[in-house]
Amino acid sequence: MKKALLFLPAVIALSLSVAAQTTSLQNTDYRLAKETFSNLTPYSISKAESYTNTSTASAEKDSSVHFIDTRYNNAVIRLRQQAVSLKEYAKANQFNTDYCFLVDMWIPSGKKRFFVYNLKKDSLESSFLVAHGAGSSSAGYEQLQFSNTPNSYKTSLGKYKIGNSYYGTYGLAFKLTGLDSTNSKAFERAIVLHSFNYVPDSETYPKYICESAGCPMVSRACLAILNKYITTSSKPVLMWIYN
Repeated sequence: MKKALLFLPAVIALSLSVAAQTTSLQNTDYRLAKETFSNLTPYSISKAESYTNTSTASAEKDSSVHFIDTRYNNAVIRLRQQAVSLKEYAKANQFNTDYCFLVDMWIPSGKKRFFVYNLKKDSLESSFLVAHGAGSSSAGYEQLQFSNTPNSYKTSLGKYKIGNSYYGTYGLAFKLTGLDSTNSKAFERAIVLHSFNYVPDSETYPKYICESAGCPMVSRACLAILNKYITTSSKPVLMWIYN
């Protein structure tokens, strides 16, 4: 007991010292925290702009949609110009002069770009979605590439004669004969007009639709409509794929 009492003053002194240091550290922490928060500066202009980037992205998206809508409207105007020249070609080469099919590859695949055009009335009858060849797409680029080369899986530009129908892998399909130097190997490449279950009937833009092995590929409903035009015509129907 006497030995324990001898150590008591030392223990009390040590406790007082620790308490004093703890108080000092707490005061230091409080002072540092106060200085840190009081010294905070507002966002600089560049950081504030970066922080509000979501609204900028929305504006850019709206601008992009407006650009596509304008581009689409211009494409419809251009459609009539293409139809005029095709009408002369159809008349001179014994093709159907009542209507034709026009495909504008300048329009994104998520927008309707396959047009049934009435050559007599000079008017647009209907429009549909159509897929392009998988080889025509380039990662990061909206602009397509075209080729007449076998196994390229690319869409070929040019005028096509729609030939006989047959039933193949995708059901009803129509053989195509290329009439220009840019699509002269269409028959050799087995490029045909056919449908596919995954081609939708409604527009999907800004999303793109599925791609083909180079064929103009439409929806089931679309091909059913095109079939009526093709099979009721006494002369071959022309299809022109352009960009």
